[in-house]
Amino acid sequence: MRTKQIETDSWFLNRMIWSIVVLILGIVSCKNDNLSSIPEGVPFDPSKPVVVSDFTPKSGGMGQRLIIYGKNFGNDPKNVAVFIGGKKAVVINALGESLYCLVPKQAFKGDIEVRVGGETRPIIGKAEANFDYHRKLVVSTLAGYRNARGDEPWKDGKFKDADQNQMASGFWLSSFMKFDPLNPKHLWVTFDDNNGLYLVNFEDSTITKKRSDFSRPRSVDFSLDGNYMIVAQDRGGENDESTLLFSRARNFLDKEVLTRSKQCNGASVHPVNGEMYFNSYAKGEFYRFDLNQYFTDKTTKAEFLYVIQDPEWEYRALIHPSGNYAYILVINQGYIMRADYNWEKKRFNQPYLVCGKVRESGYKDGVGSSARVNQPYQGVFVKNETYVEAGKPDQYDFYFTDLMNHAIRVLTPEGAVTTFAGRGSSSLNANPYGYVNGDLREEARFDRPSGIAYNEKEGAFYIGDRENRRIRKIALEEMDENNQD
Repeated sequence: MRTKQIETDSWFLNRMIWSIVVLILGIVSCKNDNLSSIPEGVPFDPSKPVVVSDFTPKSGGMGQRLIIYGKNFGNDPKNVAVFIGGKKAVVINALGESLYCLVPKQAFKGDIEVRVGGETRPIIGKAEANFDYHRKLVVSTLAGYRNARGDEPWKDGKFKDADQNQMASGFWLSSFMKFDPLNPKHLWVTFDDNNGLYLVNFEDSTITKKRSDFSRPRSVDFSLDGNYMIVAQDRGGENDESTLLFSRARNFLDKEVLTRSKQCNGASVHPVNGEMYFNSYAKGEFYRFDLNQYFTDKTTKAEFLYVIQDPEWEYRALIHPSGNYAYILVINQGYIMRADYNWEKKRFNQPYLVCGKVRESGYKDGVGSSARVNQPYQGVFVKNETYVEAGKPDQYDFYFTDLMNHAIRVLTPEGAVTTFAGRGSSSLNANPYGYVNGDLREEARFDRPSGIAYNEKEGAFYIGDRENRRIRKIALEEMDENNQD
């Protein structure tokens, strides 16, 4: 009995060692095009069957490194094709009785098939068990395109269509996004220096311009009951219209002026008490507006609270769902502040720095002032289920677009900043920007992402990708391959 146990342990140990060797060889082969320098396995014998006896790991997602064991795989990876769930995998190396490959995207069925001997008359071996494929979060494209000339017009249209002329296009300015609180199928978007209010309609897969009478619209928000929309404008005069109110009852086609001030970068409504907060870029001023009082007697007087650092600080406040605090994104100075809410006085206290460093933009994941950001533009609070399970008092992470870093970053309640998506495909070139769909970090690239919105029910992010002139999406892989790209 003891001897049998030793033999079993020895077999298991040898197999583990072999797996590690194969993995190392595979990694080496990725870095060295001269595959002949790697020790070769037994050549393929077309007179014998191809056998698939096992594979490891048993589960994973797109890009997972997979080792397949069996017989008669040969020693030429170019002569081997692996299909997982009907999708062709990238074969890295073949060593006779094992091969190393990468799991392809959308391999949902999980059945494994190894074909050796060329495309015309291959010898085929199949695994008895299926690979347990896990869908991954990936970056894809919802709408928009760039033509060869780079002169696609701003126009209404469909998300996708065989005829490019029927597709919505434009989107080459910095955007701000907000889902309609009473209709999660409606995403409202404004673009800086574009005069329009746009509706991304998921009910009919179209994008349409609903208004065209704005001057530098910078943000969209809604009243507590969702019956009114508020749009902030960035205009140059002291008496110019800075925040505007539109009613759902009139399909947001009417207009009331809430405030008049110079160069407003954004306006946000407190999610519990309902008052509105907005800023002035010219003097760095931060204001409170009693929206509830306005609905009662049309009072339009705003209350000055304090100055954020210095004049000409471009910033916007985005409020936590609990109302306990707001993050203040200082776009043109490369840092993020936090202002805690005084529930007794119903206003935000003076803010303090939570990440980045004043006037020191850059790119670096880190905690607090050790992190670096470069034009944090818009963000959304997303509930983290691990925080919920742990019983943490703050259950939300903050996902924000880092415009000049071409990335989507995450800020935790503890002040840690990490990169969530973008800056991938390093093998293409040294640039962090570009247009690539796929794995969040390994493949995906953005080019100056600005607006961002999150659909909690769908678990999906939508991003205004400015220089790519598209609206991108981050969600689990689509089951329908036609929707992936």
